[in-house]
Amino acid sequence: MHTPALTADERHHIESGGWFAKLSQPLRDAILSRSIVRRLADGALLSSRGEPAEWWCGVAKGAVRVSSVSLSGKQVTLTYVEPGVWFGDMALFDGMPRTHDSNAHGETTLLAVRKADFKDLLAHHPELYDALLRLNCRRLRLMYDLVQDLNTMPLAARLAKQLLLLARSYGIHEGEEIRIGLQLAQEDLAQLLGASRQRVNQELKSFERDGAVRIEPTRLVVLSKEKLLALSEPHH
Repeated sequence: MHTPALTADERHHIESGGWFAKLSQPLRDAILSRSIVRRLADGALLSSRGEPAEWWCGVAKGAVRVSSVSLSGKQVTLTYVEPGVWFGDMALFDGMPRTHDSNAHGETTLLAVRKADFKDLLAHHPELYDALLRLNCRRLRLMYDLVQDLNTMPLAARLAKQLLLLARSYGIHEGEEIRIGLQLAQEDLAQLLGASRQRVNQELKSFERDGAVRIEPTRLVVLSKEKLLALSEPHH
């Protein structure tokens, strides 16, 4: 079966990803030569919690929604993996099953490296060990930051910070405004923040009154990054 190549935009997302761009040219070439292109429709399941890990992936277009199911059976979104970001290496390292479900969010294109090829890359490119170690240290630091924010910051500040991050990752500049290209229901946003949809809705309406954002049916538009920055740094 002929695998379609990446489009120019998709290739740009992969090559300009902060982690991938710092790798040596031989290692980047080796990863690309062992990758296959997978195109997924919105909502398509990539992997399920408890399954053995078979792939290491880089997002070239769209997003991957990482979620888990709560004890009451409710699906809870933990994060969205954005274009340029690689994921799935942890379970390939420790041999443990996948910890979460992952689905395509919007039409999504992935570069996927099979487990055997991933192991082969590690065997032939010691640089990849170092690079993945640094990547996982960064993930851990971000996780500590998140836990700290959750314990010390009010919801409004955490929401403002989340909107700034989404604007940076998915922002489409339209004059002075930044439209967040990732389609997010308020329920999704609430899950990311560990809050109720009602409370997130109240805070968003307050942001809208302040002229920081505009709420559209399935999109949020950032009107003022400065106002969001001020909201994300509450006065102690």
